[in-house]
Amino acid sequence: MDPATVPGVTIHAAWSPGEVRIAAMAAGVMLDYALWRPGAPDGVGDVYRGRVTAIVASMAGAFVALPGGGRASTTETFEGFLPDSEGAKGLTEGAIVTVKVTRSALGGKGPRLSARVASAEEGPAGFRRHGVDPLRELAARYRNARIVVDDPALAASFRADFGDRITVVQQAFDDLMEALADSLAASEVTLASGARLSVHPTPALVAIDIDGGGALTGASGGDSGAARRHLELNTAVVPEVARQIRLRNLSGAILVDVAGMKAKQRNLLAPALTAALSRDPLHPRFLGFTALGLAEIARPRVRPPLHEALSGPLASGLVALRGLARASRAEPGRRLMLRAAPAVVAALRADPMALPDLARITGQGLNLRSDPSLPGDGWCIEAVHG
Repeated sequence: MDPATVPGVTIHAAWSPGEVRIAAMAAGVMLDYALWRPGAPDGVGDVYRGRVTAIVASMAGAFVALPGGGRASTTETFEGFLPDSEGAKGLTEGAIVTVKVTRSALGGKGPRLSARVASAEEGPAGFRRHGVDPLRELAARYRNARIVVDDPALAASFRADFGDRITVVQQAFDDLMEALADSLAASEVTLASGARLSVHPTPALVAIDIDGGGALTGASGGDSGAARRHLELNTAVVPEVARQIRLRNLSGAILVDVAGMKAKQRNLLAPALTAALSRDPLHPRFLGFTALGLAEIARPRVRPPLHEALSGPLASGLVALRGLARASRAEPGRRLMLRAAPAVVAALRADPMALPDLARITGQGLNLRSDPSLPGDGWCIEAVHG
């Protein structure tokens, strides 16, 4: 089904200082989820005029230096990789080329680039324009969806593009959506049937384990009956596996260990896996089962996966600012201080949007104190007395 025609979809954009949490919902089910940090964007879709710094035949591509002006938090030059298949073939060192970021940076490696840019760009090296942000991306995916926003300034910035599709509310995420969003940070998912999914990202791949749990408790019927029940269980769980992959934006190599089935029987799940993954807009591929019976899935990386976005000092600092914003709304005028680890303080100060956003709603600057005694991503909200 075309996502634009899915009935009853509403896009919810929950604003907090430095961050917008975005969910596409239909009948109480979360279809898509994304984080958008305007002051620290992932850079996907950004267009640059970059300078080729090295041609690397062994990697079938070239490194291109990009000016940091496209990243709100830095002015330093950084490098991306332009494959031959995306336009590096025939270039020489020192050449100026127009490129677009097609994949966010990964593990210290720069972003992936493409020279296939729709509009011609001329002139010296430099940043040209930003790509589409996650809110506009989802609004385009669900063209008939109403967009619910809880920040008037954010709504105003989208009004010209989406007009009366936008509604301003007091709170964009209700309790159900908050719980669903929080669950995406957990490694374990318990289903209504009693089955469980365990999701474990590693630097090399993502491992997903299906555990029958309570769904198989007390079952009987011999070997043939057990095989049938395991097939039915896994077939029922496969759509949730695909849904969690999409909601968490998992990418790269994904291995799924199904519950209880013998390795030679697991191919019976291939049609269900293929069908469930076909609904994903990034078009992940089911590659088959390994000799150990693990389902192999390859999903393209475009934006950073959720577990990356939710880790690190900036993520911790933005959670703290969300708490400060809530406290300020509950008790206007109350003076609060954020005591945080040095890395958290540095990350918040490097983000040009987060602290000004907080000041906009509180009417006062944040008393921000660096405390080396706290753990790396630690923070604490305290009242200011006197």
